[in-house]
Amino acid sequence: MSASSTHPNRSGDYESFSLGAKSGELAVRWRPLDLGATVEHLCDPQNATETLFWDRNYVYAARLQSAAGDLEVAVKQFRNQGWRKRQERRFKGSKALRSWRMAKAFADAGIPTPEPVMLVESVEPEGPSHFITRRLQGVEEIRYILRAVEAGTLAEDYPQLDYRELLRRLGKLLRQMHDAGLFHRDLSIGNVLVEFLDAEAREPKTCEPEEGGDLVGGAIHDFRLYIIDLNRARLRRRVGLSERLRDLCRLRIFLRQDQEVLLEAYWPEHVGTSALGWRSALFRLYQKLFLGRIEAKKKARGGFAGLRDFFRPRRAHAHIPQAPSGADSRDKIVWDKLSDQPHQHASRWEKLTVRAADLGGHLRTASVLVPTLPKIWSRYWALGKELYQREVEFPGLGIGLRPWPENPEALLEALDDLGSRQALIRLHPWDEEHQAEEELARELSHRGWDLTFALPQNRELVRDPQRWRRSLQRLGEAFSPYGKRFQIGQAVNRSKWGVWNWREYARLAEIAQQELRTSAQVELLGPAVIDFEFHATASLLNLRAPGLEFDAVASLLYVDRRGAPESPQGPFDAVAKVRLLQAVIETARTGGGRSWVTEFNWPLWEGPHSPAGKDVSVDEQSQARYLLRYAAAAQATGWVERMYWWQLVARGYGLIAPEGEGEFRRRPAFTAAAIYQRQLQGARFQGMATAVQNPESPRWLRYRDGEEKPWLMAWSPNAEGKLDLPSAVEGDVEEVVHWDGRSVASESPRRVVLGPDPVYVRLTT
Repeated sequence: MSASSTHPNRSGDYESFSLGAKSGELAVRWRPLDLGATVEHLCDPQNATETLFWDRNYVYAARLQSAAGDLEVAVKQFRNQGWRKRQERRFKGSKALRSWRMAKAFADAGIPTPEPVMLVESVEPEGPSHFITRRLQGVEEIRYILRAVEAGTLAEDYPQLDYRELLRRLGKLLRQMHDAGLFHRDLSIGNVLVEFLDAEAREPKTCEPEEGGDLVGGAIHDFRLYIIDLNRARLRRRVGLSERLRDLCRLRIFLRQDQEVLLEAYWPEHVGTSALGWRSALFRLYQKLFLGRIEAKKKARGGFAGLRDFFRPRRAHAHIPQAPSGADSRDKIVWDKLSDQPHQHASRWEKLTVRAADLGGHLRTASVLVPTLPKIWSRYWALGKELYQREVEFPGLGIGLRPWPENPEALLEALDDLGSRQALIRLHPWDEEHQAEEELARELSHRGWDLTFALPQNRELVRDPQRWRRSLQRLGEAFSPYGKRFQIGQAVNRSKWGVWNWREYARLAEIAQQELRTSAQVELLGPAVIDFEFHATASLLNLRAPGLEFDAVASLLYVDRRGAPESPQGPFDAVAKVRLLQAVIETARTGGGRSWVTEFNWPLWEGPHSPAGKDVSVDEQSQARYLLRYAAAAQATGWVERMYWWQLVARGYGLIAPEGEGEFRRRPAFTAAAIYQRQLQGARFQGMATAVQNPESPRWLRYRDGEEKPWLMAWSPNAEGKLDLPSAVEGDVEEVVHWDGRSVASESPRRVVLGPDPVYVRLTT
């Protein structure tokens, strides 16, 4: 990072602006070429190039174009929803405004912090506020260094970092901050950043220990510290001793010798005197009290969090529109454009009251479900004896799609490279215009793709069946020339998709039967229940109601909430869920005995673009390995006729990440899916080489390709190690290929290194 990372601006170098719906202040030297367009661009999370932090507030990277050149910025979006936040904003100013003011105060004091670029306030009382700074590249929180110290891995994780020098510089910086009258009030280990200026700072080198001490890391001092997250900070005439200790004690520095290094650098004038001794003792007391208060808060919140969440209104991300004014509890649903799905504003209490009002319908579905349970359970156990006992032709891996108008040619090129020929195009029946979807369907049909169309509902269409009918008439006529299969409905067990009870869905399905079954070739799929809620699937498949007649059963069978597909939910891992679903289908009144998984994915750590929340999000490498492990294990059962990843291009979960102006980046999961498709094309699964005893057991899937050559797909879910080929496998290792296409060295003719990443093992014949 160059010196320009710290900012030269002073108070006179900023100017105010007002744009009607938004107002604020900006740094003159970064004034945009088009202020209005730039403000709208930066304040829309859809234009984020990367998620930097995702919790109560959302921090993302974006690009700003100015007369001085393009600038990478970090945008921190603060919510202002609720009475408390409104009052706080009214009397104290928003958190963004307080961050802006303190960033300028830090600048005047010469304390390193990201350069403030822009403050944007909404004129709406509950509208979001945005604090925009220059983005720091190549920085990380000191929390990771301190955790390495606690774990005893500092020399391994940071071989060229002089930890004592880090503590000394930190102590000096905090003394400078306090002497300038700056009281941070939230000086956690996540709010101090370290930037390694040497590109090789984390590479091992030979270093001499300090005189009189042991070697701790290396002797590279080339780094810079920054203080961030300033919205709680205050500017005082004088920062007292208690306030200084309240800042210092928040740092998780627990070793006595490390504390002494920090405090000696903070109070150099007291080194070797009793004054430093009693200050050190007072520091440890403050730290103990602070940690005790944190634990007490955790216990208090844990005891009442569920009850509090039950009654309080749902707090949506700032970009999500408010529910229509005066909307009934059933109708508080809006569209979230970032995750490409609806958002339910109704509280848990409101949803409970709706469920209570529909109690009669719920009793009806329960009365249908209960008599089916013995049959389902009996068939489930019988299917267990058939698991992996028959040869299965690879059915292909499908992909879910929406048009990408920004660059349709790049979309088609990516589809060709993916190697699949099965696509599920989601249409939006509530839209009046479907030209882009029709152009995509026409082109894919021309290229020989097998197309299926998903027809989700929203609350407006559920309330207006005639509008639903007109939409299906139009869509059936337009798209049936390109594909004869239609999924009726979407996540009908989730109220945010507009369906509150089985009667509402049955009415939609009946209209679909009337409007779409125009020929014997047309197949209708349903009921499109999402997640592991097979009681809803079983009820709808056994209800005797007009419209609930399906040629195949569509399930949005997500297993991502348990992490890895081998992780059980009760006694059911991903394969057991597929098996139970098959038992439900085979014993149902309708469904044709056929199972289609029309949606699955693993969401990514990408803020509100992720559809399932941060607790179930994963990194890109995990997404790739989980895709393969779920698809391979489920398809090898022979019980899943089709599987579709949702979707190709999307932030938060897609195989491809859009990056603005029609550009996108293929994620590791794209590579994994493409190689999987090529590897299994024309192959036949022939059984497991060893029994799967528990979630930790290695998986050895045996295949033969179209030329009768044997090979394995294998992985070990939770640990990496050297494993011998199972005794049932004939032949030796000829080649090992990682899921990303890299060749992997084998240990011996009968031994491979196996871990969480699936590999393909070619065998000698």
